[in-house]
Amino acid sequence: MKRLAICAGILLGACTQSSQSNSPEADATGDLHKRLLVLDSHLDTPALFHDATYTFSKRGSWEQDHTQVDLPRMEEGGLDGGFWVIYQPQGPLIADSYAAAFTDAILRQSAIREFAAKYSNDVELAFTAEDAERIGRSGKKVVFQSMENAYPLGENVALLRTFYAGGLRMVAPVHYLNNQFADAATDITPKHGGLSPLGEDLVREANRLGMVIDGSHASAETIRDMMAISSTPIILSHSGAGGVYDHPRNAPDDLIVDLAKDGGVVQVLAFSTYLQAPNPSPERAAAVAALEAEYGASFGPSFYTLAPEKQDEFRAAMAEIGRKYPEPRADFDKFMEHLLHVLDLVGPDHVGIGADWDGGGGVEGMDDVSQLPRVTQALLDAGYSEEDLAKIWGGNMLRVLREAEAARTVALSSPGTMN
Repeated sequence: MKRLAICAGILLGACTQSSQSNSPEADATGDLHKRLLVLDSHLDTPALFHDATYTFSKRGSWEQDHTQVDLPRMEEGGLDGGFWVIYQPQGPLIADSYAAAFTDAILRQSAIREFAAKYSNDVELAFTAEDAERIGRSGKKVVFQSMENAYPLGENVALLRTFYAGGLRMVAPVHYLNNQFADAATDITPKHGGLSPLGEDLVREANRLGMVIDGSHASAETIRDMMAISSTPIILSHSGAGGVYDHPRNAPDDLIVDLAKDGGVVQVLAFSTYLQAPNPSPERAAAVAALEAEYGASFGPSFYTLAPEKQDEFRAAMAEIGRKYPEPRADFDKFMEHLLHVLDLVGPDHVGIGADWDGGGGVEGMDDVSQLPRVTQALLDAGYSEEDLAKIWGGNMLRVLREAEAARTVALSSPGTMN
């Protein structure tokens, strides 16, 4: 069985990097890993681009600064790039907040484009699947753009065309809370029962433009609505397996199977909160409870009811609690359990990796992108072939992008559809 064979890979990965580098098996894995086009579908690193303490060209450290992606570590881990995220948090569903979020999202997209220009010797903007393959062959890093939460579009889905013109190629309708487009997986009370009529328009507009549609953070009902309306397969850019841990953010097994039958892809994340149930120390639990009582909110829907300055205070206080009482993180074995479970359900044609780097992702034993070859070794030990790995590490995601590109070609050939 493939699942039983994973043990050897996990044991191998527990060795130090120096011992791995002296192992013939590890050297062979490294050579194979370098041959693959290794893409991650959800890189939150653009949030760091205007942080004075972060420099993409310099090696950071998870232990020291909690960053996970930079050029030296991408080189060490063989990460060829992926989708770099334009993210804006949820705000009130009113015109002024939409306008402010739109401005901020445009600035984030500009930051990604400026980043690509600044480091043009090392990275390059990608707009098509063919671009990604060409850039990968050149030795540069692939910079696709995605939007996590379509909230900044307000009630005008035509604004998606502005972001497309700037290079956006993936869009997720919703994030942590229900919005004008759809119900979120983590909101307590459904608002629309899936997609709203405006959300249906968003899916159709994304199809016309040739964008991949991302169902991560959406409720199961929303994802099923997306599948029913979209002319192209749906991707979950960073989701876990509900069959391993029944969390609202994780996709249940039946949905994963149906999504795969529809041609979609599940990109498995490495975010501890969604990989296993939390197990905080008594001291941490008490500190968090006291903070939540003080603010009348928790890191959930109630957090977004706080004023922006109170949200900042709450985040800072939680960070201090984290430093004083670190929460146990999931380990590499648990990440692989999710990945193998999804592979067992739907096979290597419908699975990828979107670890949520610099957005909360990372597990014990895989703190940053420098350790990605561990995944390749574990999959090899589980019985997967180089052909399978090529699909998992980027081929499946690019296949979905190609289908989106084909939908745009069809729309362009139909009179009036792109007006």
